[in-house]
Amino acid sequence: MPEPSFLEQTLGNPYLLLFLLLGVGMALGKISIKGINLGTSGVLFLALVAGHFGYTVPAATGTIGLLLFAYCVGVGAGNRFFSSLKREGIALLKLSVVVVLIGTATTYAVAWLFNIPFDLAGGLFAGALTSTPALAAATEALSTAGQSNLVVGYGIAYPFGVIAVVLFVQLLPRILKIDLSQMKDEVKDEADDIVRTALVEVTNPNLAGKKISNSGLEEFESCTVSRVQKGAQLVPLRYEDTFSIGQKLYLVGRNREMKIAIDYLGEECKEPLVRDAENERRLLLVTSKNVVGRTIKEIGPLREHGVIVTRVRRLDYEFAAGNHTRIENGDQITVVGPQESLATFSDFVGHRPQSLGETDLISLSIGLALGILFGMVPFALPGSSAITLGLAGGPLLVGLILGHFGKVGKITGYIPRPTRLLLQEFGLALFLASAGIKGGMNIVETLMTQGWTLLVAGMLIVIVPLCLAYFVCRKFLKLNFLQTLGGACGAMTSTPALGVISSKTESPVPVISYATAYPAALILMTVFAKMIVSTT
Repeated sequence: MPEPSFLEQTLGNPYLLLFLLLGVGMALGKISIKGINLGTSGVLFLALVAGHFGYTVPAATGTIGLLLFAYCVGVGAGNRFFSSLKREGIALLKLSVVVVLIGTATTYAVAWLFNIPFDLAGGLFAGALTSTPALAAATEALSTAGQSNLVVGYGIAYPFGVIAVVLFVQLLPRILKIDLSQMKDEVKDEADDIVRTALVEVTNPNLAGKKISNSGLEEFESCTVSRVQKGAQLVPLRYEDTFSIGQKLYLVGRNREMKIAIDYLGEECKEPLVRDAENERRLLLVTSKNVVGRTIKEIGPLREHGVIVTRVRRLDYEFAAGNHTRIENGDQITVVGPQESLATFSDFVGHRPQSLGETDLISLSIGLALGILFGMVPFALPGSSAITLGLAGGPLLVGLILGHFGKVGKITGYIPRPTRLLLQEFGLALFLASAGIKGGMNIVETLMTQGWTLLVAGMLIVIVPLCLAYFVCRKFLKLNFLQTLGGACGAMTSTPALGVISSKTESPVPVISYATAYPAALILMTVFAKMIVSTT
């Protein structure tokens, strides 16, 4: 018997093959054609090929990857998911429900029409809706043979899911003869939410001698005077400072309210004035109960601590602060004031210097352990058999809770964004490498058995929800066109399509709609994918 070649020996090492799949697969995923790329799914397609030739990766690879991925997705989506249940995002939440339900119904229909096994249909569902969490959740409900069909279905439908939504958001405006770049008037309020700064000269004689902190500016929702002219410098505003004619003030706020404030105070000017931004401004992470859940007006940072809160970063979004802004746990706030006052306020809000870049490994480990534990707990409705959330649902649920509350007891849900994204991407890549190896074992046999029906089924599962969702959005949910496009991208979990819309309009509406619809769609897809593959 001939000895294995060097290549066979090299690829035959499961650990070496694993990291080759991760590195080469991620590189393939970065190749962009017309702005579309596979991203981390490049690992899946490469692993399918390796699995077909009989190569393997370490047995626990997929499980470890699934745990990390599901937990980090939950932490990242927690705040947006729960807040979308109680604010104006209810219409977009309904959109997510509609899209996932229609996608599920279409999957059952094509499975019956083309006689497709439900494990294969579950993969088509997850791939068509480009939902890797759905693939992960469905994997747990299947045997090894079923997992192979599931991954093959995902691999077939995924390219259609990416391309179809991108084409939909590009072609629909052309068909309806709508120019996205000219839609600023329709969403003027949202477009004016851009945060900016301005130097303003006071010319309003009615303001002379009045205290700046009690002049009416404090009633603005998102506009703040952060600095005032003292000689040739701009220094942090103090509670006792008053207006004077010709005085220069430094404002931070949303564009819409800035225009009103500037007209009220005087006129914007471009005179260069020195400000010590390095020593008189600080980014703080909020963790203290003294602050969480209270508005800036209730906290009184200027009155009580001699500082001004100018901006708030929550998750991946930054907005201007105002008296009515409510501070949440885990918010990163930009504060301006004298150094000694900044130090005092930093202690008051519970900031730790290392907090912004620190990952609490103890909390991360306990959070994952609790997720595994929750995933083992059986749930049952009267008259039905017990089910568990599994290794995908348990960590996802715990991550959602910790991501929403920020801290439960001694367990911290906050993970710095770069760290969270790294763990999430690494976990996803590990899971896809393992899933691809399993799916590649039977990919040729599956394709020969099902043939063209899989391609047609995948396209239908993408196209039907998109078209019906547009009709529902416009006729029943009364969403405007940009909200509909952004919400559809979120409900289909299609980030590439959102990028296409964002490149054609300056309005932030599609991004906001996407961020509201996405978390709910992600959770629902994991539930229905598991239901589809469990059908007998």
